[in-house]
Amino acid sequence: MKKLNNKVVLVTGGGSGIGRETAIEFSAQGAHIILSDVNAVGMEESGRLIRKAGGTFEQHVADVASRRDMEALAKEVKNKHGALDVLINNAGIGSAGAFLETTLDTWDKVIDINVKGVVHGCHYFLPDMVAAGKGGSVVNLASMAAFIAPPDMSIYTTSKFAVLGFSESLRNELAKHHIHVATICPGVINTPIVKNTVMEGASGQGELREKAIAMYQRRNYPPQKVALAVLSAVLKQKSVVPVSPEAWLGYYAKRWAPNLVERFGRLELPFN
Repeated sequence: MKKLNNKVVLVTGGGSGIGRETAIEFSAQGAHIILSDVNAVGMEESGRLIRKAGGTFEQHVADVASRRDMEALAKEVKNKHGALDVLINNAGIGSAGAFLETTLDTWDKVIDINVKGVVHGCHYFLPDMVAAGKGGSVVNLASMAAFIAPPDMSIYTTSKFAVLGFSESLRNELAKHHIHVATICPGVINTPIVKNTVMEGASGQGELREKAIAMYQRRNYPPQKVALAVLSAVLKQKSVVPVSPEAWLGYYAKRWAPNLVERFGRLELPFN
């Protein structure tokens, strides 16, 4: 039996990587998928894979950083489906660069997508979920960088610490409405995030991006495993969910050996 038959699930950033694989996994459980992304071509491919597996979907070009786009998307979804059953705030962007070499424009861009994008999803879709009175789930994608803050990633880690804290507060607030909030912390996952990362200062020079991409490819931890973790978090009502082994290690080490984590955090490693 498919566990999410006829449920309506919205996935932001559904045009590639973790978002695409999550949409496919939820579709396989019988859910109707609403894909949202700024990448229309990527969504076409996600939709093709969903359709090939016998699922149903629709796609909407929307920028999670835009109030106008997200408000319009929420109105369209409400008119067609009513309230969502599952909201997955997945869209995000990476950034790297020593703090003294970063620009305020990059701070604005990353915070607008990684933090305000999550807030916008919740702001525009949660009221209808609460009003419907049938519960549901919200899944916010954070990162291993919500536990461990490596050097030269102050913008990205700030955004992911914020998602983790926002989700915890929201989880407690929405419990009375039977809406569960999960935070997913993937780790080093082989997705296009490094290719699209904003790199500034010394981090943007030389072959650092190519080396990081090669490291992610060698690690080759697939986004499908994150998608399965998202599905499990919804079905089993999990709260904070590290995914890869290094993410679990960081999660527990932060609690058991904070001094060791501080020393480890000074290593120059790219995180997802």
